[in-house]
Amino acid sequence: MTRLQTAGATVVVVEQDGTPIGVLAVRDELRGEAADTVAALRKLGVSVAMLTGDNPRTAQALAAAAGITAVHADLRPQDKADLIGRLRRGSGGIAMVGDGINDAPALATADVGIAMGAMGTDVAIETADVALMGEDLRHLPQLLGHARRARWIMLQNVGLSMLIIGALIPLAAVGVLGLATVVFIHELAEVVVIANAVRAARTVALPPATAATQTPASEPAKQAVLAAATPPPRRARGRPVRARC
Repeated sequence: MTRLQTAGATVVVVEQDGTPIGVLAVRDELRGEAADTVAALRKLGVSVAMLTGDNPRTAQALAAAAGITAVHADLRPQDKADLIGRLRRGSGGIAMVGDGINDAPALATADVGIAMGAMGTDVAIETADVALMGEDLRHLPQLLGHARRARWIMLQNVGLSMLIIGALIPLAAVGVLGLATVVFIHELAEVVVIANAVRAARTVALPPATAATQTPASEPAKQAVLAAATPPPRRARGRPVRARC
């Protein structure tokens, strides 16, 4: 059992009449692009952690494959929400990424809740602040990088506008520049500001997914950035056979 859990599987012991008759190993396959996503987020200065309901050994194995070092395992939905509440008090902001019903309380507690819409449940999408409709986890760092770039361009435009207005007003007041010249410079500055703002609409397309990074949409993903994973049921139904994790 320890060997299977260390390999990233959740172990289920099957019993019949109180006697163990077998062991089942259930494992969520890590999405191929998960490690690239975590690395890209770290490059942007984002600390990444995993919140999961899996047992610690399984969580550590999957987190290691994704490049995540901060792991919180054996968490129920309310435990995830409580943990995010505590993390919020010691950080500049928390984003929670999830796609399941059990992620809804944590998505609502975080500063920004992000649902993976294409593979997420309706509850998660409705609770989150942002829904990414694609299946590729790499859209998350792409979105963050684009937002930061757009903000920087906005600050450039505000600074340029204030600088030009601050220079034109005293020059016009003392008579150095005439009204026509001031109007011309002002209108030219507006064109420059608009042209600079157009750059914010540009996006860099993600490279095509290779065989190593392609994962079918039906396969579950261990999410990053305080992402949550849902463990398999702890008991199998049926009278003659009983499953115990």
